[in-house]
Amino acid sequence: MEYLIVSFTHKNTDIKTREKLSFGNELEKETFLKKVLENEHINEAMLISTCNRVELIASVRDSKNTARDIIEHFSNRSELDYLDLKDRADIYENVAAIYHLFTVASSLDSLVVGETQIAGQLKDSFKFALDKNFASQKLSRVMNFAFKCAAKVRNITQLGTGSVSVASTAVSKAKQLYKDEQGVKALVIGAGEMSELACRHLLKSGFDVVICSRNIKKARVLAHSIIMDGNGSNYNALQVDVRPYEELETLLNSMRLLVTATSAPYPIIKKEMIKPFKEIRNWFDIALPRDIEEMQIDGVNIYSVDDLQCIVNETLELRAGQAKEAFNIVGHMTEEFFIWLKTLSVEPIIKNIRTKSDEIIEKKIQNAIKKRFINSDDKANIEKLCKSIMAEFLHTPTMKLKEVSISLEGDEILNTTQNLFGIKDEDTINNYKEIN
Repeated sequence: MEYLIVSFTHKNTDIKTREKLSFGNELEKETFLKKVLENEHINEAMLISTCNRVELIASVRDSKNTARDIIEHFSNRSELDYLDLKDRADIYENVAAIYHLFTVASSLDSLVVGETQIAGQLKDSFKFALDKNFASQKLSRVMNFAFKCAAKVRNITQLGTGSVSVASTAVSKAKQLYKDEQGVKALVIGAGEMSELACRHLLKSGFDVVICSRNIKKARVLAHSIIMDGNGSNYNALQVDVRPYEELETLLNSMRLLVTATSAPYPIIKKEMIKPFKEIRNWFDIALPRDIEEMQIDGVNIYSVDDLQCIVNETLELRAGQAKEAFNIVGHMTEEFFIWLKTLSVEPIIKNIRTKSDEIIEKKIQNAIKKRFINSDDKANIEKLCKSIMAEFLHTPTMKLKEVSISLEGDEILNTTQNLFGIKDEDTINNYKEIN
């Protein structure tokens, strides 16, 4: 069994490519994973698709041939050239795959290092795979450790403080652009998680907010929750307004600042909607696929997710010390995972040996009773004595097996032990504790 990750991120693909690779809904993910799992070498798989990354995480029997097949599936679905995707893709196997996954979960591979959303996105992706039976024991093992690693990084370092995210980075740039002005209104399109983050950061930075969404009911609920958040923010209805989606074009041509983060599968803001305006407009498109079609219009500055890299680099320098400590944690947790994984392999062998011992004791006692060597009334005591003798006899060998299981020779010794005791099939390991 091997772990494999095929990764397309902001580091190896531009935003146009990520748009074509991205998954807009759960049905698309389900269809894709079903096709991927038709490969006999893939045991389990899950998929994560965000504005910065599209990655397939899998438990496989043969990583080299499997990676090629996965990239072909990405190519067929996105209609992107296979060789181009093959050149772009980062492929991680076994130790490298686990290290990368722990790095992702700990937000060390994000565009905004320390952003707080990725762990939740990973949990959602894993839960989806579990619910659809695309993931089971093998991925449960590694995801459990990945979330432990992320929690440890959050608790020991300060990377997650300040509620950093792509949305907060966009607002930080907006704050630079309007630093000397008061009462600037920002149009936020969408009412999902990213839009909520954008609204809250805008308000904290002194902007007023107008929310516009196809789902006006959801937009009103969002506005109400912001006003009534109970955190001492004291925002009022004058600072947080909701407007119907039918007014979108009017709003675009009457406001200077925009943040859009919808889940639309196509651009909702098109060139023909834009009219002349007396002032410079700054639009932040933090959606993927992008909400704003590619356009060049005088007086309109459009920033996509990838355009925020300059601010990200500044914050990364400030967080460099914390990031170094976090990477050390990831390295230690990766080692711990493989040590733990090796210890798991010895448990079914020990269990089989003890089961065989109990079966022999039961068989011999029954034969002795049948031949009248012992009295049936003494069966319980004799059985107890025999089991205690065998437990003491097996104690040292089982302890030694546990010790050698994490050594370089562990696999060879365990295989030899299985052959010596005639153990052919490992017992299924118990389910892992639930991930919070």
